[in-house]
Amino acid sequence: MWSRREFLKKTCCTAAAGFTAASFSRFGALNAMAQSASDYKALVCVFLFGGNDANNLVIPTGVTEYAGYQRNRATLALPQNSLLPIVPPSAGAPYGLHPRMVEFQSLFNSQHAAILANVGTLIAPTTRSNLNGASLPHNLFSHEDQQGQMQTATFDANAQTGWAGRTADKVQSLAGSNFPMIISLAGQSVFCQGIATSPLASSGGAGQVLAGFSGSGSSNARFAALQNLLTFDTGISLIQSASAATNSALQQGRVLADALASGSTLATAFPNTDIANQLKQVAQIIQVRGALGLQRQIFFVSLGGFDTHSDQLAQQDRLYTQLSQALGAFYRATVEIGVGPQVTTFTLSDFGRTLLPDSNAGSDHAWGSHHLIVGGAVKGGDLYGTFPTLAPGGPDDLGDEGRWIPTTSLDQYGATLATWFGVQNADLPSVFPNIGNFTNPTLAFL
Repeated sequence: MWSRREFLKKTCCTAAAGFTAASFSRFGALNAMAQSASDYKALVCVFLFGGNDANNLVIPTGVTEYAGYQRNRATLALPQNSLLPIVPPSAGAPYGLHPRMVEFQSLFNSQHAAILANVGTLIAPTTRSNLNGASLPHNLFSHEDQQGQMQTATFDANAQTGWAGRTADKVQSLAGSNFPMIISLAGQSVFCQGIATSPLASSGGAGQVLAGFSGSGSSNARFAALQNLLTFDTGISLIQSASAATNSALQQGRVLADALASGSTLATAFPNTDIANQLKQVAQIIQVRGALGLQRQIFFVSLGGFDTHSDQLAQQDRLYTQLSQALGAFYRATVEIGVGPQVTTFTLSDFGRTLLPDSNAGSDHAWGSHHLIVGGAVKGGDLYGTFPTLAPGGPDDLGDEGRWIPTTSLDQYGATLATWFGVQNADLPSVFPNIGNFTNPTLAFL
């Protein structure tokens, strides 16, 4: 017998109803079209939970700039000769990547990856000089609030929908089928929830259905019995709604599991880490997109551990190794599948961290941070946005510890990705409520 918690953990969860195994039969007519459709596109969000200290991810290596970084970072400064060199042409200056970002450096140098500098939750353009009159996001340095705001692009309230979900709402006509467009391999997330769109979410395997309910005749009978229980009319609307959602989730989970079982094995090798395994599952789902009848997909995966208040250098060595290797393997897998230019992977995180170290060889919560974008459609090999002046109390500091005021808004970052995905310019304000406050709603990295 399973406990209620085990039952929920082993079930792919979604709020969507109305999907049945019978409806999947209509996918057959779409399979050939979807498999060969050049219009297929996917967005893959890699959320770095805890607040990534990107001051040690991308580092200026000009003589004056590196000297300022080294002087102010003190115990957290990385030796210059350990950095992986990159020369982004738009920046007009050399930079270095964290020494564990080997695979990302290769993607960057082959023009399949880019960096977007100093991104954050901005309601409107904000500078040190206009801080007194500026509207700032609610609870700026709170993990919970900033994780929610980065996922919802709503900065003054507890939003019920995320910008990926609202993006999916706007491209329903491009989806290709009624199978969920959004899949989370990192559990339930507001990022994935739209007004008309609900995700298929699991904290386990991508094709996970209830163990013991697939394969044999007796297990199929048990599965059917469970479905009958879920459709029993209790007369209580809340229970009926929950039962419908669970039944829909079971159906969708089984469809996905069957599709994955029929797919071919990927030749690309992935490291055995949690983030790499999540991205491997994403690649496997993309590989069977034809069986699902989908021409648009959004995925959410995550890597935790970035709340580095202490022992930061050792933690970043481990985390950046995992991140870089996973991004590299996933990009190679998209090339193997034949969708390299059709899949764009990007990072998000709660916030950045202070340039100045704290007393425990770590750093504190801050604001703007640098993000990574990978894919065949990326105008790679370059750094976009404006890199902050690494000076505590300087022109880009919110205070005097190196909390960078973002120079690129989350709205602009997300709107660029959403536009590439198929959202029309006229629909951007309903996905990104503050986009009208910025002169350039989209950027040039895609």
